[in-house]
Amino acid sequence: MAQATGLARAYRPPWWLRNGHVQTVFASLGRDVPPVPYRRERLHTDDGDFIDLDWLTRGPLAAPLDAPPPPLAVVAHGLEGNTQRPYVRGMARALHAAGLDVLAWNFRGCSEEPNCLLRSYHSGATDDLRRVLQHAERCGYPTCALVGFSLGGNLTLKYLAEEGTAARGRVAAAVAISVPVDLAAGAVHLARWENRGYMVYFMRKLRRKVYEKAQRYPQLSTEGLDQMRTFQAFDDAYTAPIHGFRDAADYWARCSARPHLHRIAVPTLLLNAADDPFLPPACYPHEEAAASSHLTLDVPAYGGHVGFATQEGAYWSERRAVDFFTHHVEVPLTV
Repeated sequence: MAQATGLARAYRPPWWLRNGHVQTVFASLGRDVPPVPYRRERLHTDDGDFIDLDWLTRGPLAAPLDAPPPPLAVVAHGLEGNTQRPYVRGMARALHAAGLDVLAWNFRGCSEEPNCLLRSYHSGATDDLRRVLQHAERCGYPTCALVGFSLGGNLTLKYLAEEGTAARGRVAAAVAISVPVDLAAGAVHLARWENRGYMVYFMRKLRRKVYEKAQRYPQLSTEGLDQMRTFQAFDDAYTAPIHGFRDAADYWARCSARPHLHRIAVPTLLLNAADDPFLPPACYPHEEAAASSHLTLDVPAYGGHVGFATQEGAYWSERRAVDFFTHHVEVPLTV
């Protein structure tokens, strides 16, 4: 198993945050993160669409060869998130303060403007991460560090597994936080009664996007959409057929990162809290981490889903990411 660094399993939340649901809700709704002075760039894709990128850098892009830029961290958000979510802004600020440039990217249709195609994003859309990394290389960043949250974490791990040893030339290290590496198990778990509030929230946002797309694509049926209450129903009707999968089960099986974690060949930290209300036991790949010289699995007792709140300053997950990159990114960082 890859060696854990100094902050592994050291998270001790305030007493009132020792509950996974409280952590999850507080981090999403109660955290106040100052605005990040992003520079927005629109990356036009080769299939006639676009991906909106938000940069936080110390200098101009495409720096001259005699003035190499700082290392770059590429940050991917979660389901129905964007680069303005508190967890992305908090991570961007922490990484930037530590000496990295940051590129936070919005999945297709997540930057407050509908994307151009019927296709959108999904848990295994690694083609878009490749596009983002290729663009970063054109901008003068041949090697990057990766950060992915939840759905973006599964996508990041899946990309690293697909690339295998070839990723070593492009990715120095990666951190994935609160990741449902088994999509089928995660979908079933979120459909449980105690998680109904989260499911209502996600389904409301997903329905809104389908109705918007149906106005531009009349062939997209909305029959039964209002009655859908689970990812099973939604992915069967929309995610799978739109993106070339047979059904939800096929989508989940082909896009889950867990079966492929053994192929990851760069230093990678997977940080999943034991009390994460989104994650069932199948999303804690202890065996894969134990057998890997590249994958480190940290399972703190507390943290919730994309939580890890502290009483002040950076969240523990942000300090943990900086600590991990300090050990694996060649350019020295300031912790």
